[in-house]
Order: sequence, then structure tokens, then C-alpha cells
Amino acid sequence: MSSGESYQEQLSQSDPSPSPNSSSSFELLDMDVGSSYEPVSPHWFYCKVIDSKELWIPFNSEDSQQLEEAHGSGKDCNERVVPTDGGRYDVHLGERMRYAVYWDELPSEVRRCTWFYKGDKDNKYVPYSESFSQVLEDTYMLAVTLDEWKKKLESPNREIIVLHNPKLMVHYQPITGSDEWGSTSTEQGRPRSVKRGVESIPVDIHCGEPLQIDHLVFVVHGIGPACDLRFRSIVQCVNDFRSVSLNLLQTHFKKAQENQQIGRVEFLPVNWHSPLHSTGVDIDLQRITLPSINRLRHFTNDTILDVFFYNSPTYCQTIVDTVASEMNRIYTLFLQRNPDFKGGVSIAGHSLGSLILFDILTNQKDSIGDIDSEKGSLSTAEDLGDVSTLEEELKKLQLSEFVTVFEKEKVDREALALCTDRDLQEMGIPLGPRKKILNHFSATKSSVGINRPTMSASEVNIPKEKGDYLDVGIGQVSVKYPRLNYKPEIFFAFGSPIGMFLTVRGLRRIDPNYKFPTCKGFFNIYHPFDPVAYRIEPMVVPGVEFEPMLIPHHKGRKRMHLELREGLTRMSMDLKNNLLGSLRMAWKSFTRAPYPALQASEMAEDTEAESEPSSEKPSDANTEEPPVEVKEEAPINVGMLNGGQRIDYVLQEKPIESFNEYLFALQSHLCYWESEDTVLLVLKEIYQTQGIFLDQPLQ
Repeated sequence: MSSGESYQEQLSQSDPSPSPNSSSSFELLDMDVGSSYEPVSPHWFYCKVIDSKELWIPFNSEDSQQLEEAHGSGKDCNERVVPTDGGRYDVHLGERMRYAVYWDELPSEVRRCTWFYKGDKDNKYVPYSESFSQVLEDTYMLAVTLDEWKKKLESPNREIIVLHNPKLMVHYQPITGSDEWGSTSTEQGRPRSVKRGVESIPVDIHCGEPLQIDHLVFVVHGIGPACDLRFRSIVQCVNDFRSVSLNLLQTHFKKAQENQQIGRVEFLPVNWHSPLHSTGVDIDLQRITLPSINRLRHFTNDTILDVFFYNSPTYCQTIVDTVASEMNRIYTLFLQRNPDFKGGVSIAGHSLGSLILFDILTNQKDSIGDIDSEKGSLSTAEDLGDVSTLEEELKKLQLSEFVTVFEKEKVDREALALCTDRDLQEMGIPLGPRKKILNHFSATKSSVGINRPTMSASEVNIPKEKGDYLDVGIGQVSVKYPRLNYKPEIFFAFGSPIGMFLTVRGLRRIDPNYKFPTCKGFFNIYHPFDPVAYRIEPMVVPGVEFEPMLIPHHKGRKRMHLELREGLTRMSMDLKNNLLGSLRMAWKSFTRAPYPALQASEMAEDTEAESEPSSEKPSDANTEEPPVEVKEEAPINVGMLNGGQRIDYVLQEKPIESFNEYLFALQSHLCYWESEDTVLLVLKEIYQTQGIFLDQPLQ
């Protein structure tokens, strides 16, 4: 008997359908003998390689339909390029490849899929090649038309597919081996299910994204190539952020969507880590890296050292150039691909990325290009042009009699800020006025706002432009800060260390009148357990203690455990106050003197003393509940950095996170990408600039 006949005999013997006593898990199902053939509906898939495994992902329904229409458009279909995924990817039909538009990414294979078989390990269905799918479809059509089943086909990989009936089709993967005589024998592997049409397999096919783009947001990552605990890239994390935003638009902006007032917000990632580490610095670091604890040292070189790179003039220049040029390049490309776009642009940064954006924004110029204007420089209230002159400054110090001395020497306010004690002495200024003047101008050094950078924390200079270099008085590294091709409307900082870096640079406060030259809004968003995040508002209002704004839960109200905690705190304070009041009354009645002559005067004293605790009670309560009053009843003036609005916004921790804040510290720094509360705040603030609000305000 030939090997081919032997293989067919084994296949027939292992056929699960003929015998009702077969041990196979497949059962013969009833079928309509006279059923007519209907062509299969194709769906387009693309292949992603994740952890060395191929995963076939379906295009959304709209993209698949566009690809199918382009495929059937005629002879030139192979030259067609079809934009998919909201315009972020292009599919080249002729190559059957999918390319990223705005960032670098390996191309992925695209396939027009009609037939599928169940995978070997993860039980996910894998599409057959287009050519073999056509062979299967032709065989299926003949079987249906002639009502002749149990068709056997051999795949290009020499695997056998058996069509038992329309509802039972099996894929056999043979296992071959050699016996002691050298001849090959074939054993049959476990059968796999075969399905026809995408509607027969369990797969989620999403609807397409709205075509209208209302706003564009650039997202800049922090240190290292990985942006979350799953070690995913900035592209993957921003994909999650975008997906969450699309879901929230459907649930919280439903009325605006039904009225066709809004489309969607596009979030595009900006990667600076790869260009930085492609400069050859990794090779230099490898030469000096010790061989021990190799993985930890590699992690340090690839991630933590990014902070030190940003404080180096050489690599800081590379980083700011990369971030600014990437945003400008993507913005130009986006406008080319979306010529009807009329929306605004905002920027968002995570961790160190927010500091990079902050430094770039503080070094932008206004539309006129006047560096010394109110918008184009970091200024104190005294530096804002018509706000205060030298004469007014001296009048505040009660030194108006020296105005003529300074006018004679042609010393204006800025020149006076540079004068030393010896300079003033040579001009004939007495010791007392000299000390007043020097103390007044030195007090403004620590505030964000001296129009010029400091080489050290104790130096103060006047704003000056050296070629293309604009130095700013916030302790930044002296580099050339590129200009953006647009004016961002809002700057969102997630888990940001901006406040810490400004303090380390020698700044003690931010002037309330300061605002970014070209950006109107600034939101500092952080998780309460984020170890990298710092506040901004205490630098603007250093003398007042107040809580940050609590970001509402996306489903409304506070989380249950937070409400319970506040309720218990209030109850314990009430019990404490009542107990103390009762003890005071008991002690006074016990120690009261029995003499009638003194009784009247002591009763008067007692009434005064009793009125004191009653006045103390609300004060005690107020000391425990100032955050509520500050946020709701007495708004705090936090300056113009966010147009007069609050700057610091804190997320609500989850109940499980409140048990051990140390355990969830690292996760808290990486939680923003999938946080519905964070995304909803971003969407709310963006659409408020267009006069569009949430369906129901969150409390």
C-alpha cells in the first residue's frame, strides 16, 4: 500500500463523522440539504507581532468596508492607498501592508479574510491566506451546490482540511516521524475547528471613529522607552488614552454627538527617547558600565539617566529640539492630511515630558516677537511695563528724593536691579537707602519673573537675547529653545515634577501675573500617591494652605470610601468637641467657690468662659474642613498661569489603593493612560473652549 493511500486510510479512520460512537468531540449537526450557496462576506485584518507571537486584529467596520471598496474598484486597485484608524495608518493595497503615518513603526501585514481556523495555543482564530481561502470557498461552493460533502483539501503546509457539512469543518495538523527503517509515518494531530466568515468567529469588531476632528493633542512621554507597568511604548499608551476618550464622548457628550456638534479629539504621541539614545551615547555608557547586576544597570542607563541627560546642555538641546521639531512635523503633516481641520491644538506631557514642555512654553515668543513683552517673558508684577516705573518703586520705598540722582546717572529700573552696594555708594546714596534698595530688588530674585536667567541662584540679570538663545530666569539649562508653529490652547501635565525642578533650580515662587507667552491654560493633574508628582499652586500663593481640586469620578460623586472617611472624620471631631465641652462644664461646676460675694462675679466670668468654647467649636471645625470651604465657597486666587482658574487637580484613589499607598506608588505614576477621570477632565476642558459642556455636570 502506498504512503498516500495509507495516509488517506488513517484520515478516513479518524474521521469523526461516520460513526456515532466516535470519541471525537465533534458531532454531526442537522443541515438543510437543499440550502443555496451565498458568497462569503470578507473582512480585512492586520497582523501585530506581540512578544514574538502573531496576533490578527480586525479593522473596524468602516475601514474594512473602505478597503473592500478599494479592492473591487478596478485594475488600479493595487496602487491604492487607503487611510485607516482615523488617518493614523495607511494601507497599501498592492503590498498588503499597513504603515504608520505620524511615527516610526514596523509595517504590518494586511489580509482580506474569509476563512479561519482555531489557533494552537490561545484558541484565537487565525485567517488562512487569501489564495487558499479562495480554494476553500470554491470547494465549499461545489459542496453546497452539488450537496456532496466530506471534501478533503490539502493546505500549502500539507495540512488536511475536511468539510463534513456546512456547520462542521475540521483542520488536521499531521505529526510526522521516522521509524527505525527510515520510512516516514504520519500521525494525526488534534483536529481544529474551521469557520467560514468573520461572523462565525468570536471577535470584537468596533465601529469606526468619527470623521470630524475637533481638537489635536500632542502627548510627550517621560523617562525611558516604556510608559506603563506592561512595558508598552508611548504609541500603545496613547492608543488606550484615545480609546477611553472615544467611549467617554459617547457616554458624557451624547447630546452634543446627537446634534452633530462634536466629532472627536485626536491624540498623537511624540517620542524623544529613541532619537536621544541613537546619538551614540549608549555605546559610550556601555564602555564605563560595570558588568555586575547587568539588568539593573541597563535599566538605569536606558531610563533613569534621561533625567540627567535633560540637565546636560548637550543632550538637553537634543531633547528639546526633538520634541519641538517632532510636534511641528506632525502638525504640518496633520494639516496636509486634514485640510478642513479648524480646531485648536493642546499639548500634554507625562512625568519628565511635562517639564520639557514647560520649559519650551516658557521660552516661546508672542506673535509680535517682542521678548520683553508681558506675554513673552517671565515677569514679576514690577516688571510688567506700565505696571510700575522706577519712580513708583522708589516712592514705595519712601525714597522719592533720589529720583533725580538716578535720572542724572541715566539709571532706569532694570539698571538699578543690577547695581551693587558699591555702585550706589559711588552715586552718593546713603547707607540706609542703599540697604532698602538692595533688599527690595534681591527679594524679587527668587520669584519666577526676573526677565533674565541666573547663572546661579543668587545672580539676577536683565533679559537678553544672545543670537538665537533666550535665557529665562527659572534656572534652565542655556540651550536654544525652538519655536512651535502653533499656539497651544491648554497644557496638561500628568504626574509632573515641574514644581520640584523649579524649586531645585532656585525658585521660591511664581509671580501671580505670569502666564505662558502663547498658551492660555495649564492643568497639573496627579494621583495622590504618585511619588514623582508635585504641586504648583503653593509656589504661586506660598502664604496660604489649601487643598488641590478633587477631580470628580467619571460616574459622578466621590468614591464611597472617600465619603466614608470624611464622614468619620467629621463625626470624630463632633464627638471630640462635645466631650471637651462637657468636661469643661463639669470641671467648672466642681471648682466653683461657695462664697456668695464671689458668686455673682464668677457667674459672669463663667458666662464669658462658656461663650469661648462655643466660639471655639466652629473654629475647630473650620480647621478640619477648610478644603471644602476653600474649593466651594471661597475661591483662591492662584494667578494667571491657568487664566485665573485652579491649576492643581488630584485624582481620587481607588479603595484598594487606600490600604497601602506605598504598594501602589509606582502604579500610581503610570495610571493616567487608562484613567477615565483624567481623560474626562481633559475632554471637558477642551470642549469648554468651544462652548460645549458635559450632558450632566459631575459633582
